[in-house]
Amino acid sequence: MSRYLLAIALSSLGLPALALPAACPTDSTVAKLDTQYQAAVAKNDAATMDRLLADDFVLVTGSGKVFGKADLLKEARGGEVLYTRQDDSSQTVRFWGDTAVVTALLVEKGSEGGKPFQYRLWFSDTYVCTATGWRYVFGQASIPLPWTP
Repeated sequence: MSRYLLAIALSSLGLPALALPAACPTDSTVAKLDTQYQAAVAKNDAATMDRLLADDFVLVTGSGKVFGKADLLKEARGGEVLYTRQDDSSQTVRFWGDTAVVTALLVEKGSEGGKPFQYRLWFSDTYVCTATGWRYVFGQASIPLPWTP
């Protein structure tokens, strides 16, 4: 049931209505936010990542590992992962009410703990409209694909 129908149903029962999120633009805003997020990861910019990620954010990788917001911020602050490339292509954004899903092909190249890496993967990033605007709440990544420059 949508939040709006639930709020109407609760109010008809005399229960307090749920606070509905503020209107969030459904133009290119989410695409820009996701591009900002990818750029922040590339620079280990924990402050920007912190601003965009919801407190209860979850990332599930193609290998089944699960990471939360604190894990990603710790990695960014630690500086063990250094990127020489972190960009996406084929980005699409789809909207369903107060939810948006960004899908794109990500190319990453760099080093982790001094060991080089390079790979491509598909990801889906889910954003939800909140009272403070769009927040990145869930990410899921494919297994790494064979490298092609």
